[in-house]
Amino acid sequence: MNLLIKGITIADPNSEFNNQTADVRVEHGKITAIEKSLSPLKSEQVFAIEGGVLSPGFFDLNCMIGDPGLETKEDIQTGTAAAKAGGFTGLAVLPNTKPVVQSKGEVEYILNRAKNNLVDVFPIGAISHDLEGKELAELFDMKNAGAVAFSDGSKAISDDGFVSRALQYCLGFGGLLMLYPENKSIAGKAQVNESKNNVLLGMKGVPTLAEEMQISRDIFLATYHDAPIHISNISTAGSVALIKKAKKDGVKITCDVAAHQLVFTEDLLNDFDSNYKVKPPLRGKTDQKALIAGLKDGTIDAISSQHRPHEIEFKDVEFEIAAYGIIALQTVLPLLLQAGLDANLIAEKLSINPRAILNLAIPTIKKGEVANFVIYHPAKRWEYNVANNASKSKNSPLLGKTLTGKVELVYNNNQFQKYEQ
Repeated sequence: MNLLIKGITIADPNSEFNNQTADVRVEHGKITAIEKSLSPLKSEQVFAIEGGVLSPGFFDLNCMIGDPGLETKEDIQTGTAAAKAGGFTGLAVLPNTKPVVQSKGEVEYILNRAKNNLVDVFPIGAISHDLEGKELAELFDMKNAGAVAFSDGSKAISDDGFVSRALQYCLGFGGLLMLYPENKSIAGKAQVNESKNNVLLGMKGVPTLAEEMQISRDIFLATYHDAPIHISNISTAGSVALIKKAKKDGVKITCDVAAHQLVFTEDLLNDFDSNYKVKPPLRGKTDQKALIAGLKDGTIDAISSQHRPHEIEFKDVEFEIAAYGIIALQTVLPLLLQAGLDANLIAEKLSINPRAILNLAIPTIKKGEVANFVIYHPAKRWEYNVANNASKSKNSPLLGKTLTGKVELVYNNNQFQKYEQ
């Protein structure tokens, strides 16, 4: 699909045109020209939006798609539709399905289902069989079949020896473990952050200690084996401090934070809205400030959506029995802009670093490169509602809200999707 983009501001730290306004020509899936002014050709569509930003396509490290087996929550078609609408051209999908993605057969199934899509879909294989943290899944076979990393999703692995063996095994073939940080014996069955607020709510709280102790363990194991490790969805100031020190000490550690942790805080739980029930729980303002500072100083490598779709019966219930998670692919960009992140930081944390963590090709806004990008307007306001929600599920506290920061166009795999201006 041939396209001429007029007067766009480029946000790509890897591009010589970063922070410059130019015209960009795309022909047959490749960027063929970037100049101050280009004249339209007969064979191309022209796209122009004053004040728009062009960035490498977003990539999500932590996305739940229900296919196979949980398609009533989300399938690959609806999940990638939501991803496109949110500016994502790549997804790493978790193995928490039925059956669990724990052998090459499930990996190949996902890859086949996602063929010929604008959005690239990359399976993450399970670390343990049936996500039980007891027996290693078929890691090597899954890696050869196309799995980009290994995770048990939001299930923390409590057996230290098991994680140690998994790290050692992955060293032999370049596998990456992505671990959820929660010490279950400390967290117990608590569902909200431990603070004055949880006392007022009359609910048990999850101390930040539960997350930080688990990260400390993982740092020790990564150091011992000299192995790379990725920590998913950190949420506390203490976690930022631990990872910052580990990086300074030379530990091969990376981490990400969910976009909603940068904007939402535990104060939003006062009305017991189950759409704010997430895991890890929403924390306090001090933690939030530390997370944003960690993004800016390089401690936190990436931002994820932590997209968790659920049928209405799992969320429209009492808070204590509601499922964890929100749908998030379409609302990541507005949240990052609300948190005060600029276009270059968004490109680094949402486009470049996630792919670097998984050793995937990183798209660059450069002549001769394959076209893989998103165009968005950082100041445009729009209403997120049932009509434009592309997900199969509706569990978002932002539905019905007016948001700032709108995706206008996505391009990848010689396909583009334009959204109404």
